[in-house]
Amino acid sequence: MPAGAPGPPGRGAPAAAPAPAQPAAPGSAPARAPSPGSAPAKAARLSSAPAKAAPARADGSAAAVADPPSPASRPRPPVTRISPIRRLLSLAVAAFGGMVGVGLIFGAQTAGLGPLRLTYAAVLFGVQVLVVLALSMALRPPRKRVVAVAGLVTAVGADVAAVLPEQPTIVPLAAVAAGGFVLGAVGQLRRPEGRIRATEALTATLAVTLGVTAYATLVVLTRVTPGTQVLTAGLAAAGLALVVARVVDTVAPWPRLSPQVPRGALGVVLGPMLGAVAAAFLGSYLVGLSPTSGALVGLGAALSAVLGDLSTGYAEAGRRMAGEPPTMWVARHLQGPLVGFAVAAVVVYATNLLFLAPRF
Repeated sequence: MPAGAPGPPGRGAPAAAPAPAQPAAPGSAPARAPSPGSAPAKAARLSSAPAKAAPARADGSAAAVADPPSPASRPRPPVTRISPIRRLLSLAVAAFGGMVGVGLIFGAQTAGLGPLRLTYAAVLFGVQVLVVLALSMALRPPRKRVVAVAGLVTAVGADVAAVLPEQPTIVPLAAVAAGGFVLGAVGQLRRPEGRIRATEALTATLAVTLGVTAYATLVVLTRVTPGTQVLTAGLAAAGLALVVARVVDTVAPWPRLSPQVPRGALGVVLGPMLGAVAAAFLGSYLVGLSPTSGALVGLGAALSAVLGDLSTGYAEAGRRMAGEPPTMWVARHLQGPLVGFAVAAVVVYATNLLFLAPRF
């Protein structure tokens, strides 16, 4: 290597001396260090911050770190849809409920003795046909014809079982209802689809058979004492409660019981109250009843009728929220009063059997 040439740096080589600082020019301001809150200082801190290491996988390779979701990509809560209250439709349903109540009451007054009660059974059969059609279409079960046939057969059998026996009892009605349910269940299980939607099919069959059997208890009620008077007071209270509840919904539908159910709490409360008052008034004129017993029968019948009507609204809202396609609107809205009177018929019969009949 020629003399004077710089050699390669070695371990023992002295470090290079730092370059001397240049003196500031005369008259110039001395350089200041950037403040901690200034933009250059923040940029320097961000650039000098150590990068976060990606999490390691099981094989030792680095896994990719997912970016946090942006606010626009986050799932939004579902929007609650408020069902509107159709006033004209509520008035139409109220009128239908009133007509059914009047028909059931006047039909009981024209019932004769023995086989002549078949005239009242014929009136009830007309209502039972409406129950079968409304529920089989509103519940939307598979093979609606099977449900409808089972309901009609049960209706005929229940009416005959309520008229023909010498002793007035509902035991034959229970046997007919069980037979109708078994008939409908066998027809549903023999479907080509097998057990698909079997629960819905059996539920609809049970609802239809019990609904038509409940109306047949009114024939049995006219055969005991004081059954006709109890039937008059109870069904009058139930019909008035249904009409008042629906009419109030057209005027003051508040507070809303649920956004999806177009019903108001005010009508649900006023209906049973006025129904009980009307039954107490009738109890002071009907033989075998008193204002107290009339109010007892009327309160149970009115409250059960309104709650039965309201339950169909909640059931229909649940099916609509589940995404099921809507069915015929007539069946959806007529099922409420029909179910209400069916429940009220059972309550009136039970009230007479437990509290009033033992005194005669």
